[in-house]
Amino acid sequence: MKKKRMRKKKNISVKAHKKGKHIIRAREKAAQNVSPVVEKYWFQRYNLFSKYDEGITMDEEGWYSVTPEQIAIRHALRCVAATAKPNPVVIDCFAGVGGNAIQFARMCCYVVAIDIDPKRLELAINNAKIYGVQHCIDFIVGDFFQLAPSLKGDIVFLAPPWGGPSYKSIENFTLDFLKPRNGFTIFQFAQTITPNIIMFLPRNVDLQQVEELSWLSSPPLEVEDGIWRIIFKAFKAAIQAHDERMACGFQEVCKVKLFFMRVL
Repeated sequence: MKKKRMRKKKNISVKAHKKGKHIIRAREKAAQNVSPVVEKYWFQRYNLFSKYDEGITMDEEGWYSVTPEQIAIRHALRCVAATAKPNPVVIDCFAGVGGNAIQFARMCCYVVAIDIDPKRLELAINNAKIYGVQHCIDFIVGDFFQLAPSLKGDIVFLAPPWGGPSYKSIENFTLDFLKPRNGFTIFQFAQTITPNIIMFLPRNVDLQQVEELSWLSSPPLEVEDGIWRIIFKAFKAAIQAHDERMACGFQEVCKVKLFFMRVL
């Protein structure tokens, strides 16, 4: 009887603990104005920004469009490894809330971060301050396509909007779905700045179009296939990465999580 009572007390204690956690999370979400649209991204907040609790700020679009921190770090590492300059200038053409710009700056790059939305750029400035790299980034409010002729840099980073979370439902994501213009136009504007270009595209992108895009460059663009699996358990993210270089055949379509494209 005593054992049964002890078990009941333990079960009640566990349930109360879980209920308490749910209440705390609900209060946190309410305090941060987390809408149902971005709720699942809120649970992944430490994967997006490891310093989230130190004052990171995002708008609704930022929640679902910011590059997860570990992937942004990978982008930055490849930039540093591929250029001979000690402090290369990276132009982040669609900076958003600053996820990529921050990691480029942390890797000793000087960054020009552009976004057409002044409010979103204010969020990026705040986030850069939290990581202590605001002095390495020039934040510019403006239209990339209008600014491109006057921009100078060693590397252009392109992470144009994919159209929101609904992009996942598109079986064959063509470059026409990219915002604010199609992928071919965006890439050609980037080429007026430098031949060194990184373009971040979704896993369901049309592979034939990626191949066509690669031939706009001379020499042809190198396409790297990164296989990334993000696993969340107990609200902790474990990221496993595996890379394989792909030739023009583009096999293993079903395994592709993202395309990391570069001309370096």
